[in-house]
Amino acid sequence: MSSSTSTTPRSFPDPVLRGIRGPVLRPGQVGFAEEVAGFNAAWTPTPRIAIGAVSADDVAAAVQHARLTGARLRTQATGHGLRGTLDGTVLVTTRRLDSVRVDPGSRTATIGAGARWRAVVDAAAAHGLAPLCGSSTAVGAVGYTLGGGVGALGRQHGFSADRVRSLEVVTADGHRRHVDVLHHPDLFWALRGGRDGLGVVTSLTLDLVPVATVHGGGLFFDLSTAHDVLHTWREWAPGLPEHVSTSIAFLRLPPDPALPEPLRGRAVVHVRFTSTGTDEEASRLLAPVRAAAPVVLDTLTRIPFTAIDGVHADPTAPVPFAESGTGLRTFDAPTADAVLARVDAGSGCVLAMVELRLLGGALGRPPRVANSVTGRGAAFSLMGLGVPVGPGGDRVAEQLHGLRAAVTPWATAGPLNLAGDGDHRGLWSAGDRARLAGVRRRYDPRGTFS
Repeated sequence: MSSSTSTTPRSFPDPVLRGIRGPVLRPGQVGFAEEVAGFNAAWTPTPRIAIGAVSADDVAAAVQHARLTGARLRTQATGHGLRGTLDGTVLVTTRRLDSVRVDPGSRTATIGAGARWRAVVDAAAAHGLAPLCGSSTAVGAVGYTLGGGVGALGRQHGFSADRVRSLEVVTADGHRRHVDVLHHPDLFWALRGGRDGLGVVTSLTLDLVPVATVHGGGLFFDLSTAHDVLHTWREWAPGLPEHVSTSIAFLRLPPDPALPEPLRGRAVVHVRFTSTGTDEEASRLLAPVRAAAPVVLDTLTRIPFTAIDGVHADPTAPVPFAESGTGLRTFDAPTADAVLARVDAGSGCVLAMVELRLLGGALGRPPRVANSVTGRGAAFSLMGLGVPVGPGGDRVAEQLHGLRAAVTPWATAGPLNLAGDGDHRGLWSAGDRARLAGVRRRYDPRGTFS
């Protein structure tokens, strides 16, 4: 029942379901578990029905079924954002809607709801262009963009959501709508950054930028040097030009043979760096960080943008994880020390990753067309991630909470995609929160997507 063609059993009493061309699966049926599984293996989804959409018409039919039966509807492409069991919902999986079309003349890409950034990056690269993707091209492009999207090119070009020209959306009444600055402008504002509870985006068109290569990679240091490296980084990063992006991560790595030998089973500090400038400038800019402590591994070099995954080297296989994040107004010495107390070698930290990311630049400026993206007032973001199973798993939730509590004096609203688990309503100003609620009431009065 997993084919993307018309293989759905036609025995459903609901005529809406009988009209769906993609697979329609109930719990216990062959292929159901595979259909609903997400990248975050901490959760086992238990929707009451899973619909593998192969067209926007399938999505519209699924929405109509949810509305007629009074069920909540959820969507999933890759499941990187999975945050619960989805118990009792109608789950629409969109991964078969994976079309990507690049128009080099207008420098745009039109992306299906299930397309991953890898397909977009590769298609754009054929024309010397790049999307504003994130650190992993395995992530779904549409869901990432609707949450704002902070990537390697963000300080130079803004949030991914800032570059959206139009969207194709199925709203809660089951109607398909073209949404842009002239058509349903309130929904256009809300979807670009508001992400959830507004409709099912079946495709979107966004601007690409003329980037073919970057100077990118990272510097790895032993965790014992965390104090010197972090304080060097916090003084160095704010002075970087906008065409440079950087983050610093405290990593506790497994003894995985896929990792470079110097990193296997080791706790390290990883300084990430990307620049669209020259190699000579990059070398000059990086000198203070290279001198902060002995370097365990240096991966910095000129790379094609298609190799952008190598900068962060995020996991590619499904893993169980919990995460939590916040924005920071500033990152001074006391803030750095508060983080170090939670992550350095003597802290007892069990989190697999704690990351600080430099924001600012174009990420801090309003876009040409206003949207609901959060985090423009943050100078940095802080994110912690842990594996809530196995050794130390029972301490992950407590340590994530403690990490955020430690930086409360400097915290502010950060980007939605970097906020992790929990209640996100406080990310928006009171005015924007009220405006989002109004758009949701208008387009989804019954709360089908809420």
